[in-house]
Amino acid sequence: MKTKLLLPAALCALCALGTGLAAAEKLIVFSQCNNAEPYRAAQNQRMSELWAKVPGARLEIMDAQQDNARQIAQIETAILRRPALLIVAPNESAPLTRVMGRALRAKIPVICLERDISQPFHTSHVRADNREIGRLAGEYIVELLKKKNGAPRGTVVELCGLKGVEAEINREGGAHDVWKNYPDIKVVANPVADWLQSRGKDRMTEVLSAVPQIDIVYGHNDPMAMGAWLAAKDKGREKEMLFVGVDGLSGPGGGIEKVREGLLAATFVYPLCVDEAVEIAVKILADKTWSPPGTVTVASRMVTRDNLPPPAAEK
Repeated sequence: MKTKLLLPAALCALCALGTGLAAAEKLIVFSQCNNAEPYRAAQNQRMSELWAKVPGARLEIMDAQQDNARQIAQIETAILRRPALLIVAPNESAPLTRVMGRALRAKIPVICLERDISQPFHTSHVRADNREIGRLAGEYIVELLKKKNGAPRGTVVELCGLKGVEAEINREGGAHDVWKNYPDIKVVANPVADWLQSRGKDRMTEVLSAVPQIDIVYGHNDPMAMGAWLAAKDKGREKEMLFVGVDGLSGPGGGIEKVREGLLAATFVYPLCVDEAVEIAVKILADKTWSPPGTVTVASRMVTRDNLPPPAAEK
C-alpha cells in the first residue's frame, strides 16, 4: 500500500536518532545508477552530508554508470560485505528486482530511492510522482501554446531519457495524458538522449535539421532541455521555441538558475528524496522494532519566472 507522506528532514533529529546506534561502525552502501547527471551528483552530495552527521555510520557510494550488469554485480559484492543498510537508485526496474530481493533475504534493510522495481523487494520506497510531474508539464505546455499560437495547437519535441525507466515512462505518459485531449498538439520528434546534456544537444541538432518549425521542447530532465537550447542557439533558432525541463536543481547550472536566466520557461522540481531516505534509514538502524513506511511520496512543484525563489533561499 502506498503512503503519501512528507517526512521532516531536520538534521538535529537525525543526529539524535544516530546516538541510538551501536558503537561499532555501520557500513551504509548507496548503489547509485550513475554519477554523470547533475541530479545524481546532487543526490550523492546530500547523501554524504547527511550520513556524515550520523555517529557510527560510514557511507560508500557505488557508481553503476547506467549499466544494469555493473549495478547488479556491485550490489552482489555489497551483500557479501553485510552492510547495515543498502540504498539503491535502480538504473532500470526489472533487471534490479532479483538482486534487491537477494539483499532482503540476507536480512539487509533495503531502501529503494525514487525509481521503483518490478516487485516490492525493498524495506521502504522513497519517491516523487513522475506521472503527476508529467501531467503538470503537459498542462503548462498547453498554456504556453495557447499564449504563443492563440489556441492549444503547435509542435512539440520531446527529449527522452533512458527508455524503460519509470521516470521516463511517466514523465512522457503524464504529458500525453493531457495532450490526447488536444489533437492540434503534435509531437514531431521524441529522440532518446539518455538524460545527458551532450546527447540532448546531439539529438536536437538532428531534429533541427529535419523539422522546420518547433514551438516547444519538453526535455524529460533539465540537462537534455539545456542541450536542446544549446543546439538551437548554434542554429540561431533558440528564440523560435520555448524550453521546459524537469529536475529543478538549485545553485549554479541547475534548472532553477536556467529559468532565472530565461533559458528555460519552466522546470519541475524532482525532489532528491535523500533527506527522507536517510531519516528512514537512521530510524531502521536505531530501532529494529520500528515499522518503516512502505512508500513515501515527496511533493514536487513547478518553477517559472513568476515564482522564482530568491537565490539565497533556494533549497
